[in-house]
Amino acid sequence: FGLLLFSMQLCATLTVLGLLVMGSQAQGVMPTVSFPPCDSPEAEAAALVAQDFLNAQQTHGYKYALNQIDEIKFISMPPQADTYHLELDLLETTCHVLDPTPVSLCPVRQKVDMAVEADCDFVLENTTQGLSVVAFKCETETESDECLGCPQLVLLNDSDGLQLIESSLDYFNKNNALNTKFALLEIGRIRSQIVSGGPRYFAEYAIIGTNCTSQDDDICIPQNHNVAIHGLCLAQGSAKLNDVDCKIFGPTQAVDPASNATVQVQKLLHAHTFGPQHNPAIHGLKHHKLTALHDPSASGLLSAESSESAEVVMVPKIAPVVKREVAETQGPAVDAAVSEKTPVLSKPILLAPICPGKKKHF
Repeated sequence: FGLLLFSMQLCATLTVLGLLVMGSQAQGVMPTVSFPPCDSPEAEAAALVAQDFLNAQQTHGYKYALNQIDEIKFISMPPQADTYHLELDLLETTCHVLDPTPVSLCPVRQKVDMAVEADCDFVLENTTQGLSVVAFKCETETESDECLGCPQLVLLNDSDGLQLIESSLDYFNKNNALNTKFALLEIGRIRSQIVSGGPRYFAEYAIIGTNCTSQDDDICIPQNHNVAIHGLCLAQGSAKLNDVDCKIFGPTQAVDPASNATVQVQKLLHAHTFGPQHNPAIHGLKHHKLTALHDPSASGLLSAESSESAEVVMVPKIAPVVKREVAETQGPAVDAAVSEKTPVLSKPILLAPICPGKKKHF
């Protein structure tokens, strides 16, 4: 009787599995993969959504601008949402993340100034609400020309650089026309150059308004980021003799793509009293790396190469959807049916994609 019962259960199990396989084939769930040209409007639209989302996630450092689309892959497998897999090259700009200037108007940092390049992988979903980023991974590295005697990046907690920042900020606080005392928000970068009179330093640092006026000597508290005045200062020289120029901008704002209305953007930034040499986040670094929020390696969405970088992000489910209309592709895309088990096309023909795209900068 036990053997008969086992045989009946096995038969029922095989029947259910057979029905599931037949149902999946009938529903046509095999994924379809296409490779749009990297310079097509479709690829450009997806890449700009990725660029804007990346910049919106950053809470430190500078904005990044799209430089080149290395690869794009479009996967369709109904009833699931269509997805784009992108490999992008982006370049650091001179605009701080709190600078409201659109990234399209931000100059990219040149090689002579020690440019920073980001190699990123993105996965985007395309739904009725538009394109939205579901996962991304970035790895940053510096890029420069061979320039003997040019300023070189030094550690963000370099002691001589910190002295330049402290003395130049003190001078700016006593001489700015806003009658506002500013506190150091974060250090953007420090460079050093050997000249005849000794080392010369170049520092970039972000500042935030406090509750004190320029003449107050009391302990000052940085204002709330939603209402505070921010700025980015460029200082050069030494602790005893320096020049400083600060670009001041108001509360961070952005345009809601759904309503086209201007909204406040809250950044989770920490303003500290002077003493960044004790900040463990910048120890051993010469430039800001892209924010790492969560490791998406378990998601299976990004390539195996993605696990080699520590700068990885899995976008939380509560992340806002970034909407952008995808333009129609100019020229035919290269399509190929791909499946683990394809009974009709056991060896699909894959044509070479038209990639990478053109570089926008260098």
